[in-house]
Amino acid sequence: MTVLYTDIRELVTNDPVHGDGERLGIITDAALVVDGAEIAWVGPRADAPDADDRVSCADASVIPGFVDSHTHLVFAGERSAEFAARMSGRPYGAAGIASTVAATRAADDATLLAGVQRLVGELFRAGVTTFECKSGYGLTVDDEARSLRIAGAVTDETTFLGAHVVPSEFRDDRAAYIDLVTGPMLQACAPHARWVDVFCDRGAFDVDEARHILTSGMAAGLTPRLHAGQLGPSAGVRLAVELRAASVDHCTYTTDDDVEALAGAAGTTVATLLPGAEFSTRAQYPDASRLIDAGATVALATDCNPGSSFTTSMPFCIAVAVRDMNFTPAQALWAATAGGAAALRRSDVGVLAVGRRADFVRLDAPSFVHLAYRPGVPLVRDVVKAGQQYPYFPTRPDKVESRS
Repeated sequence: MTVLYTDIRELVTNDPVHGDGERLGIITDAALVVDGAEIAWVGPRADAPDADDRVSCADASVIPGFVDSHTHLVFAGERSAEFAARMSGRPYGAAGIASTVAATRAADDATLLAGVQRLVGELFRAGVTTFECKSGYGLTVDDEARSLRIAGAVTDETTFLGAHVVPSEFRDDRAAYIDLVTGPMLQACAPHARWVDVFCDRGAFDVDEARHILTSGMAAGLTPRLHAGQLGPSAGVRLAVELRAASVDHCTYTTDDDVEALAGAAGTTVATLLPGAEFSTRAQYPDASRLIDAGATVALATDCNPGSSFTTSMPFCIAVAVRDMNFTPAQALWAATAGGAAALRRSDVGVLAVGRRADFVRLDAPSFVHLAYRPGVPLVRDVVKAGQQYPYFPTRPDKVESRS
């Protein structure tokens, strides 16, 4: 069945063949036709073809569904006291991850899945139609594998992050933990993951350790992505470029050489910025204009996690990015949609064009600019994913295997 969505005041397509040739490809007084799960037609309302059904967007604006390319949704416990302490002046470090690891190990599968479903519902209500999800709060063979099975119940974009930090039981023998990550843990997790990731930063893993872990994952058929440059300058940014990683995330501290390397790798490695982390830790914000002006491909993501960025709101991240990271509103929207798709190497989402998946968001606003102009206001009216409007994100419980 075909459906004509009409009376769209402003349609952001991210396809520059439309509109004035700018990156967002904006069509005013627009319409689009959905055929099943795909876009069948996009253009001015006056030229719209007939369809089996018609939906009026009531002069709203429509944007592509957000693509959140960096989340940590599988965890138990909560860390609000840690946040309160930071707001009282205590600096952020990676040590708080240990408390989440302990709670996650102690939780049963049903508890972890319920927590994931709750957060996925929040993502969807905020307009996210595609998202990635990492392991990294189990840090044992069994707990990392079950984290990925649970993540696989809600998304195909699953990432093995056994190299999040070295757990306490390996504090005196980190080489043994790296052997575990690149051996039995990788073997157990690779069937349930698309990506392999490492936290390459102070207090986590150095660049040589990260290279070893990522190349081991690549040998097992996984594609690399990397955390780097969150807590200080890191050679991890250039390691990501060297390994042709799909993305390098945080990039809070980047040198001129890092920026040049990312610009040279714009077609392969996306610089993913995570404004929620800087907001929650009171760290310095990266300057997105340095990367964009140099020619790097930039994405925005929520980094939803219980310690340093407990938000599922991409509109919030857009507002912070515009206010504090030197994005223009147009650049921020592109980064949160097409940029996220590039970070996941997806060509089917992030753009509203013929043959792409029909994922889009109707906003209670005359323009996408209101995402930054009206921070904190729930502007998402409704969400369409693969041609269907959902009250919640569908879970695939058949993908979850309970641990006995």
